[in-house]
Amino acid sequence: MIRAQTRRALLAGAVAATAAGPVPAQDRRMTAYKTPWCGCCDGWVAHMRAAGWTVEVVEREDLAPIRARYGVPDRYAGCHTAVVGAYAIEGHVPAADVERLLRERPAAVALAAPGMPAGSPGMEAAGRQPYVTLLINRAGEATVFGRHNGA
Repeated sequence: MIRAQTRRALLAGAVAATAAGPVPAQDRRMTAYKTPWCGCCDGWVAHMRAAGWTVEVVEREDLAPIRARYGVPDRYAGCHTAVVGAYAIEGHVPAADVERLLRERPAAVALAAPGMPAGSPGMEAAGRQPYVTLLINRAGEATVFGRHNGA
């Protein structure tokens, strides 16, 4: 009886730890759409891979149709668009923000770091500036999701 209760308690603890922990390996796959000539996109892909993500890179000359397909308004555009699960990841979003997004699963279509903020993953050589990541809802409205470099 005690052994069964202990086993149940350990199993419940493991389930709770998993729910609050990192994204499971089978969910750590994404597709990144980028232009053929963008080197900073390669830096962002390297950042995601270093964080344990498997990233398939697809090169396109025009990313506007990709952003439109996933509901990312052009005003939040970055230089690449990744897709993970039901979400688009627009621009130089840090891996920790992507992982938080997938843990929390908010009602949204995308997470974006508009433009090419200096000091964001893949843009480290450009210096360091404060920037935010934005959570974009289905109506195309954004709220601050993360603050970086003192933003």
